[in-house]
Amino acid sequence: MDKMIGGRLAAEALVERGVKHIFTISGGHITPIYEFLENTGVKLFCVRHEQAAVFMAEAMARMTRQPAVAMVTAGPGFTNALTGIASARLANAPVILISGIVGLEMSEKLDLQDMVQLPVIQPMVKKALVCHNVERIPEFIDMAFRYAMQGRPGPVYLEIPVDVLNAKPDMAKVKTYKSTVVSKAVDAEGASKIVDLLEQAKKPILIAGSGAWYADAGPELISFVEKTGIPAMTMAGARGLIPDTHPLCFESALAIRPGASLVANTQADLVLFLGSRLTLFFIFGNIFNANAKFIQVDIEAEEIGRNRSVDLGVVSDIKAMVAELARIVDERKIGAKLTKQYGEWVETVRAADAAGKAQAKPMWEKEGVPIHPMRLAREINDFMDREDDIVVADGGDTTTWMGMTRTVRKAGCYLDYGLYGCLAVGIPYANAAKLLHPDKRVLLVIGDGAAGFNFMEFQTAVRNNLPIVAVVANDTLFGMIAHSQQIRLGHAIKDGTELGMVHYEKMVEALGGFGALVEKPEDIRPALEAAFKSGRTACINVMVDPATISPGSVALANLGAYKA
Repeated sequence: MDKMIGGRLAAEALVERGVKHIFTISGGHITPIYEFLENTGVKLFCVRHEQAAVFMAEAMARMTRQPAVAMVTAGPGFTNALTGIASARLANAPVILISGIVGLEMSEKLDLQDMVQLPVIQPMVKKALVCHNVERIPEFIDMAFRYAMQGRPGPVYLEIPVDVLNAKPDMAKVKTYKSTVVSKAVDAEGASKIVDLLEQAKKPILIAGSGAWYADAGPELISFVEKTGIPAMTMAGARGLIPDTHPLCFESALAIRPGASLVANTQADLVLFLGSRLTLFFIFGNIFNANAKFIQVDIEAEEIGRNRSVDLGVVSDIKAMVAELARIVDERKIGAKLTKQYGEWVETVRAADAAGKAQAKPMWEKEGVPIHPMRLAREINDFMDREDDIVVADGGDTTTWMGMTRTVRKAGCYLDYGLYGCLAVGIPYANAAKLLHPDKRVLLVIGDGAAGFNFMEFQTAVRNNLPIVAVVANDTLFGMIAHSQQIRLGHAIKDGTELGMVHYEKMVEALGGFGALVEKPEDIRPALEAAFKSGRTACINVMVDPATISPGSVALANLGAYKA
């Protein structure tokens, strides 16, 4: 392999970085990189739409907490990738998107697939890079990896014109780069002040978000919770970081979750908010007791104080901070005191947890047809009972029902679209999960509306021998939109909400997978057993009640955008 061009420099830099998969669709503007990745340890994982490539990279980055790479061609390949990048940005996922573009010499000549790409994507990423010098390609790839992981993780864009990829470098000017950045900074004075406030509290709660997951703070959080007796909840990427089955973990902090979350959020006198954000899911901070002391710890200074005044804001790595808090508690010898101090409050939260679940029990156990979507969610939750089972959720109402139900026992084992709320992530996420964890069971529950966006990624799964099991919650509608319109307008607008009956299971069968149609609740579990036993990519098409309205639909109906 004597040929030396920019594409080879890029390929070798990616190999040197230890990249295992690049999620991609081929194109002429990136062929110079493809050429030199062939027969290396890097697998070019080809999908059916660039959007799915970025979604797969996002899921891989979120699960591994390491940069994941997607690569697309110029023009339409680039624009198809934008939705995935927007999702990765709100998920703080360290995705590196490498894009080709027309050659520098062809600019403004109306070349094929020509467009000005940089200003389009620049506001959507943590950093946007353009390399016009062939000798600097390895340096720019190193920069992309560094920027993706510095501080709060996020997506980075790297654009390389095709004539730069085809250019011959002066090897005397080429430098090899491979930098690693580790940040474990902790504010010791801030930690001491946090413990001071904890000593004064009677009804505190701890909420851990994605920042705790990216910091790998699970063992420290569990130890701190047990040491102090503080009731805890998790959100987003931190789900399972403290297992839902832990006696001091009250599952998701989402207020609509059946259990303790609403009481805990509204009645706490102190909130220890670790690596999370005050988004819509917390009603922008308004879900909490207005008089509660609010402590926010985040690696990103600009996040502190968004949507709510904080009594104490601390910039810190979450893992290092929680370890320091535990050290101070030990140093002051106050662990037993705090546990006793919070004891009555913990019992109040436990009682609220039991009461909330009792209210939801009739939906989880509902008999008859059409199937209640909460019954479907419960059947899935009961079946996927191994600690490391992975469940992915996609769809408006469908993600809501699953989020209200799923018991997460281990971090990194539950994925949904999060804050961006983007339908279409499910099949790519599930494919990425199975690719990363071939020995684990991976189940996707997806609404029929969401299933239509990236449906051909089932063929990607079949072609790559990824035996995911997808359960389509089929209400024949874009359900969340139809229901929110019904609440808001008194009726659903048929154009744009009605999808009709589609045999998704037969479509997957035609692609080479396993299919089953389920119309009765008692047939859900046997279908799940058969699907996993088949060892093939599988689709179970479950007919659910189109009239059942989720709390998510109610919230959507009351969004400001819907008000006159």
